[in-house]
Amino acid sequence: MRDTRFAKLLVLVNGLVPLFLLAVDALRHQLGANPREFATRATGVLTLLFLVLSLAVTPARKLSGRPWLAHFRRMLGLFGFFYGVLHLLTYVWFTKGFQPGAIAADLARRPFIMVGMASFLLLVPLAITSTNTMIRRLGGRRWSRLHRLAYLAAAGGALHFYLLVKADTRIPLAFAGVLGALLAYRVLNRSFPGFTERAPARAAVRSGPSGGRPDGRG
Repeated sequence: MRDTRFAKLLVLVNGLVPLFLLAVDALRHQLGANPREFATRATGVLTLLFLVLSLAVTPARKLSGRPWLAHFRRMLGLFGFFYGVLHLLTYVWFTKGFQPGAIAADLARRPFIMVGMASFLLLVPLAITSTNTMIRRLGGRRWSRLHRLAYLAAAGGALHFYLLVKADTRIPLAFAGVLGALLAYRVLNRSFPGFTERAPARAAVRSGPSGGRPDGRG
């Protein structure tokens, strides 16, 4: 089995670099004319970016025939949740001052806030069940079904972003396009795995300890 510890360390460090740079810019008062909006927008984009990267791991693993890439999906997804928490905090703290009444009024008046909040709530059970213990408790099949919500959360995040920007919609549309491509790959892979997977990845999924089927029947 490939040792991925160093690669995981690289992912961890690079996942924290945007937060470090954001903090440095904040300390230097270099977040532009509207620091609150910049911080909120940056953490939102990072949330979407890491969610999309986590969803891209499985196609990358199967297309490249490198099963070890699966080790990075959980970390990337948790970074998406982490930046989602920061994104929510910048909104409820910087914009609404932790005032429940103001937040509730925003939810009722501004649909993109409602979409964003719903998308974040979808991420909560995914983060909670991202431990090995929870995977064992749920079982692989149920865990996989639950974590398909990541697609819905990412799609909601892209819609939230699109409704927010109004004028220049290129970035949210780019996220939506990538998500569409990932979903299309998922459909094609289910129907035509022979054309959408390289042999090593297929062998890793379909082969059991004896080199045959997972149930050992060859």
